[in-house]
Amino acid sequence: MKTRIITAIIGLVIFLPFVFYGSWPFILFIYIIATVGLFELLKMKRVPIISFPSLVGVLLLWFFLVSDKFSSFLDTIPLTQTEILYALVFILLAYTVLVKNRFSFDDVSFVLLSALYVGIGFGYVIETRLAGIEFILYALLIVWFTDSGAYFAGRAFGKHKLWPIISPKKTIEGFVGGIIGAVIIGIILQIMFNFHDSLLIVILVSIFASLLAQIGDLIQSAFKRIYDIKDSGQILPGHGGILDRFDSLIFMVPFLHFIQFIT
Repeated sequence: MKTRIITAIIGLVIFLPFVFYGSWPFILFIYIIATVGLFELLKMKRVPIISFPSLVGVLLLWFFLVSDKFSSFLDTIPLTQTEILYALVFILLAYTVLVKNRFSFDDVSFVLLSALYVGIGFGYVIETRLAGIEFILYALLIVWFTDSGAYFAGRAFGKHKLWPIISPKKTIEGFVGGIIGAVIIGIILQIMFNFHDSLLIVILVSIFASLLAQIGDLIQSAFKRIYDIKDSGQILPGHGGILDRFDSLIFMVPFLHFIQFIT
């Protein structure tokens, strides 16, 4: 626990200045941690980090990370975004032939889906910060209060397992506590920033955001179960890897844009 707390404090000291400053330093920071997150997934599948598929995976990731507000440089490339995406996928498929299926179609699918999952999730994190400091604070605090509410409610009242095959320690009581924590911080932030004319809408959004954040965490737990690993990485002592810390955020944040809560 001591290690987790120290790592969390150091992480916040490093992360929060980027969040508050925003602009290109925040975007660069997200590119770095998203790339590390992709490497964590590729490592699960035993795709070598220093390899041609990893290089193409990183290019795909960076392609998905490009913000709509900073995509004008793509206009200088004589291909559409769809054509660029197809070209990278076709290159990976051609690679399977060159290495005589030592890197298979399943591996191509894994690299593509990993880049899509990490890239789109973190891409929307960038879009959220560009929309305003209040929106990225909302997204981060919803995740953090969901985690805290689930932890304390689970410790105090947890008796019924939520999904023991995937995550043995999580309970239904903790799941509900996480939602309550998200609603409380959602109401506080609505009072501070007035996200919407209707408090009820903010409460409903906070409930669904908390649900998705917890599902995102379960998805990462399922990945680790499938590949029989404890943590996605070791970059954050006591916490695991980048995806162990950002899994909830990158699964939940796109939802806020899909429903036009953030525009």
